[in-house]
Amino acid sequence: MRKAKKEQAENFIKLMQQAHDEIRKALEKKETSAVLTLLADCQDGAIALGTMIEQSEGEGFSTVSLLEEYCELTYRIHESIVKEEDIGINYICKKLDSFLLKISNSIKHDIKIRKEVVFLPYKASMWDSLESIWMAADADPECDAYVVPIPYYERSPEGALDVYHYEGDLLPEYVPVTYYADYSIEQQRPDIVYIHNPYDDRNYVTSVAPQYYSGELKKYTELLVYVPYYITSGGVSEGQAYCAAYENADYIILQVEKHKQFINPVIPRKKLLALGSPKADKVIRLCQNPPQPPAEWLPKMAGKKVYFYNTSLNGMLGNTRKFLLKMEYVFKCFEGREDACLLWRPHPLMESTLDSMRKGFRAKYDELKRYFIEHEIGIYDDTPDIEHTIAQCDAYIGDSATSVTALFGIAGKPLFILNNNIHELPEEEDWRGEIIRGFSIGGSDQWIITQGNKLYFSEKNDFHYRWCLDLSEYAYGNYYLKAIEVDGTVYVCPAGAQDIVVVKDHKIVRRIQLEYRNERMNNFYDAWQAGEYLFLIPFNYPAIVRYDIRRNRVDYLEGFNDFFVQKVQGEWRFGGSRIWNDYLLIASPTESKVLAVDVKTMKPQMLEIRSKSSCGCYGMMPEGDEIWMLPCEGRTVTRWNPKTGAVREYADMPEGLYCVNRGAEFVCDNYPFGFGAICEDKLILPPSWGNMFVSIDKKTGVIEEWKAPFSIAQEGKNSYFPIGGIGAFLYPVGTLGKETYRFFYAPDRKVYDINLRTKEYQEAEIIFDKEELRAHEPGFCEDSEWLAYSCSENALNSLKDFLDGKVSGGAFSRVRQLAAYQKMIVNNDGSCGEKVHRTIMKALN
Repeated sequence: MRKAKKEQAENFIKLMQQAHDEIRKALEKKETSAVLTLLADCQDGAIALGTMIEQSEGEGFSTVSLLEEYCELTYRIHESIVKEEDIGINYICKKLDSFLLKISNSIKHDIKIRKEVVFLPYKASMWDSLESIWMAADADPECDAYVVPIPYYERSPEGALDVYHYEGDLLPEYVPVTYYADYSIEQQRPDIVYIHNPYDDRNYVTSVAPQYYSGELKKYTELLVYVPYYITSGGVSEGQAYCAAYENADYIILQVEKHKQFINPVIPRKKLLALGSPKADKVIRLCQNPPQPPAEWLPKMAGKKVYFYNTSLNGMLGNTRKFLLKMEYVFKCFEGREDACLLWRPHPLMESTLDSMRKGFRAKYDELKRYFIEHEIGIYDDTPDIEHTIAQCDAYIGDSATSVTALFGIAGKPLFILNNNIHELPEEEDWRGEIIRGFSIGGSDQWIITQGNKLYFSEKNDFHYRWCLDLSEYAYGNYYLKAIEVDGTVYVCPAGAQDIVVVKDHKIVRRIQLEYRNERMNNFYDAWQAGEYLFLIPFNYPAIVRYDIRRNRVDYLEGFNDFFVQKVQGEWRFGGSRIWNDYLLIASPTESKVLAVDVKTMKPQMLEIRSKSSCGCYGMMPEGDEIWMLPCEGRTVTRWNPKTGAVREYADMPEGLYCVNRGAEFVCDNYPFGFGAICEDKLILPPSWGNMFVSIDKKTGVIEEWKAPFSIAQEGKNSYFPIGGIGAFLYPVGTLGKETYRFFYAPDRKVYDINLRTKEYQEAEIIFDKEELRAHEPGFCEDSEWLAYSCSENALNSLKDFLDGKVSGGAFSRVRQLAAYQKMIVNNDGSCGEKVHRTIMKALN
């Protein structure tokens, strides 16, 4: 029985005792009529109380039986008084009081207070995030558990609540569903409410009905608990760091302790409970005893390995054109195979997200979907229960940033992570697109870091590289950024990692551990040497880091990240940085300002560039006392003297110059130029997101298109050669005479020496041993802190290689995978739901 109902029953007893006292008084005064009326009232009260208890505790409950006997007693006394039988006042009162005491004791001891717990799923496909908690509550004799699926709406492109959805009929048959109109949160006031939608009105694609926003729910419950609808293989995405429901929830369930670091610090830590994920409970249970697949799947699965193909929202939104090309490529890889069945399960919100955020691509998506179904490429899975599907599958292929990888991970089934840029089988030299990412601007390229956190060395500093060592126990994750050699010792500066690796004589001699301040990847985006100091320029790490090589000391400068790292129109922009005259300079990506840090004292000062343009700077090229500033946005190149404050701007660019966002592929006005070549009388700027080289006459200010001696492509050679920008001049060389510069051309991953006056050029050949690359290819391994264990698609391990069982590198090990995922999800033995239920019940008491 609910606490309020039991209190109501106890109040009934008090009222009946008062009636007994009145009966005694009326008997002593011989007021027979009053006595009979009071007896009738007591009988009516007992009947009402019995009905209420029976509804809660069931027919035949002990208290109800006592109340029935009490009613018989009051009837007999009533009849005796009517017949004027002399039974005595004391007898009547003792009998009534004795029975009432029995009833009171029964209410006190026999009726247990029961908690009312309600679960409010909205998407049937996300019910697994609550199911094992519901199972524990439903089995608890102290609980009344209700599952009340709530309606939700697709939003129109304008953001209005548009298409209504209710998926209560899609939940598993064994789940007793209460229709939302039949359950009033306001009237029932449940003790605990569980939700898996944290967004309230801040989801641009869908919205639950507004009466179920967290602020409304919290008005009518003692504890509101949010359980994430997702499970991850590592960290928590930026979008989940703060959600609307976090403010109103009393508790937020997390899958592992380290995830607390990802949640916005404004949320009190006492709300965060690291107890695992109910999604893990379900997939473990079903994989141990797989259910029968749908009958229509059986012919397609017979005698074949079944590959779960996951297409996620993140993958689609990243670059929709390439995402759709990837889908087409995957379908072709499986079409006609007799040994493999492709089970394609799109994200349940894929089509509504396309409609609201990528409407122009919906027709192509529908065309691919029709082709898949009509040509019977495999199984199209739109069933609501993903764990049932996982139990039927042998392996995973798809995006990495999705909950599904974690489910396959804890199930111990292989994960092959697809690269959405790749939409063709690799050719002989396509490994170059992944291994060769770029070279240092103005530095040495004797040491480079390649894909897989591997350090390579060119003995003669001639771009002929051999493997030196692995920098990390993890195969991917972009842990390291740049190798800087100082007096024969190599310092490998971090990108995602939080340490500096010291290499001497081709061996790691030590690691300089930074203060561990961040759980996210992408900690640093640049690094510089200034004499005896190394500087690390942060992205997610909360401080500029200086390492003093001579003193072996690390210093931190905090409070400036928001100045040089900013999100603009949904994309991150990073201010350019440079060492200049004993200062570390870091520019704002949105304003005409520069942070100047004294390399010796770490004293910061803010410098303002008095320019007409205020679009920020992403690249700085020193020339004597002046610095050339490359714009983040717009086409104005600025020449700035920090000592005098003098500024000259060059904005009259050639007609026909335009820019294309290299990631999302739309025309824009950002990053027109890459790092240039500074000649005696001219500055030659290559295109980055722009479409042409330009030449700036330093004396006259005349700007002209500079015709490159070779053709310039706007895209990579093929899908194995993604580009962030078209190219950059690296440094001057003497191979072709005066004013010869080395140029990195990203679309082909080639380096050219170019005489900028004569335009004579020659290729500086980049050489790796392909067999050595293959020998060090990770294959199946611990990927990173954010993806526990998998194999990644690349030119040396194609999707076809995976399907053919010809993976280079480590073979799949179920034991290694399960061990890796134990670090990612606590209580991954199927006990999460029970532990969440017990913890929240204890908090309620």
